[in-house]
Amino acid sequence: MAENNSGIKVTILGSGTCVPSLTRSSCSVLMQVGASKMLFDSGPGTMRRLLEADTTIFDLSHIFYSHFHPDHTGELVPLIFATKYPDGSRRKKSLTVAGGRGLLDFYEGLKKVYGHWIELTPGLLEMIEFDNQNADAITFEDFSVYTAPVKHNPESIAFRIASPDGYSVVYTGDTDYTETIIDLAKDTDLLICECALPDKLRTPGHLTPSLAGELATKSGVGNLVLTHFYPECEKADIAAECRKTYSGHLVLADDLMELEIR
Repeated sequence: MAENNSGIKVTILGSGTCVPSLTRSSCSVLMQVGASKMLFDSGPGTMRRLLEADTTIFDLSHIFYSHFHPDHTGELVPLIFATKYPDGSRRKKSLTVAGGRGLLDFYEGLKKVYGHWIELTPGLLEMIEFDNQNADAITFEDFSVYTAPVKHNPESIAFRIASPDGYSVVYTGDTDYTETIIDLAKDTDLLICECALPDKLRTPGHLTPSLAGELATKSGVGNLVLTHFYPECEKADIAAECRKTYSGHLVLADDLMELEIR
């Protein structure tokens, strides 16, 4: 994927869930702003999808975790382990891994299992733990990131990525209906929103098409992408259910789908 000098490029790497699928990998989204390539969650299948998107693990500058469930974090350990091959010399810049409260304890727990195999040369791995209640921006070289707490796990947060030229994308991660998403996604160009199950199968901690559409309408988003589909979604008219509450531009995610915001 070539560097883009303006806007934000988005690739849906995984549009599925914990349920094994030949067509939908677990949750993961790749975003590029300038020279920065950011991964949002890394469920099983992510590294293979990255290669299919012409991106290697050494191209990644940041990984952001919405929460710590295995279908969102399952390939963190393999990714760090693979970074050490053959000697870690292919990574030239630090990899920043960021998430909500508990990220540092989560990583320390992984190290108790895997030890030095998931430790990198000092200076090549940086951990950032966001305050779940703090929506103040953190500015990196090519972009700024805002966060907001959402209803799923205690550590769960959504992210808003803003480019220097005024474009923005929001990634909800897993969440139930929450007003914080409306505030975070206000007038954003693209909302990537979880939509786990059809309306009639609503489950606490997750969104349905009509609930996702309601969030998008109240936020005034330019484009809505629904993702994180359980198999039950394949048997329902997800778009029609979303249209009950949302009339804007709508996309149903597939693995390796690309979108450009500019």
